Amino acid sequence: MKIAVDLRMSGKSGIGAFIDSMLPTLKEGAQVVQIKPGIKPFSLKEMLFFPRDIIKKINECDAYFSPYCNIPGRLFSRGIRVPIFSTIHDVIFLDLPLAGKLGTFARKMIYQRAINKSKEIFTVSEFSKSRILARLKCKKPITVVYSGVPLYNEEEDQADANAPKDDTIIFVGNIKAHKGIKTLIPAFIKARKILADNDGALLGQDKARPLPRLLIVGSKENFRTSDTELSELIAQSENNGVQFTGFVPDQELKGLIQRARLLVQPSLYEGFGVPPLQALYSGTKAVISDIPAFKEIYERLPVTYFKAGDAEDLAKKIAAVYADKSPLPPVERIHSYRFSAQAVLKRIGESIKMEK
Repeated sequence: MKIAVDLRMSGKSGIGAFIDSMLPTLKEGAQVVQIKPGIKPFSLKEMLFFPRDIIKKINECDAYFSPYCNIPGRLFSRGIRVPIFSTIHDVIFLDLPLAGKLGTFARKMIYQRAINKSKEIFTVSEFSKSRILARLKCKKPITVVYSGVPLYNEEEDQADANAPKDDTIIFVGNIKAHKGIKTLIPAFIKARKILADNDGALLGQDKARPLPRLLIVGSKENFRTSDTELSELIAQSENNGVQFTGFVPDQELKGLIQRARLLVQPSLYEGFGVPPLQALYSGTKAVISDIPAFKEIYERLPVTYFKAGDAEDLAKKIAAVYADKSPLPPVERIHSYRFSAQAVLKRIGESIKMEK
């Protein structure tokens, strides 16, 4: 089986990690033709003027796989003629008012275009599948292929799992409305107060343990927010034990997660949510919101849930987990990009065989 794979987002976070982490397994199971022209995804050039020679290269394959919902095309041409398999990770822009009416309409057209042009859609959770069906006109098959952890987290390393912990709590992600930062920062400040006011009671005999610091991985200048209240909250947060790390390379991020006492993911909406999985696979506890996707993905894993959007509940859970000296229970490795890639190959192979 010969598959053309869009690698234009390779090397980036998010979609880039999704395709980069699946690529080795895709190559094991199929002949992969890597498509990586210097054409920006979601641009008019991509949709109307994709290079003729690259489309020809794609059409010499058995199928075309896109790790996202952007499909190349060419005006006055049949474009891609082989079966297209695209990926819709979530429909957050349709479920939450993040981009305004015009932006939401544009994104809906992009999602719908992907569905119309694809033979089959992949997504990363049953929750996302349900939202695609609720928000879009989709009669195409939708296959759930769960995400995993990036390749640098994939291999189990007992030494990593037993790495000594420091006094940090870590959050990994952009500051966007749905990531729950407006819940996290007040909750963290209150959790520090709970620990301090209890005069070590929560910490048992370990009264020397310092109050936690919150590491927000990424530069605050690069976080996307037009929320004035949130911007002011961020500006004041560094006086309360909050630190923005700036850009962190993969191996450094791996170390930060391994050494953290816990990771907090206070999201209000996710299609999957990888950082808690990175934490658990690194021997670090995770406190996460009780949103549908997390309840699905982490159902069999040892996480602590809090009520989404409730800073009081989150503060109590942060304080309790930070003070708890018991080790993280064994973590079953039920999500892996190897499994995801195998599922993609299986469905593409079955679909092509049915077509023939």
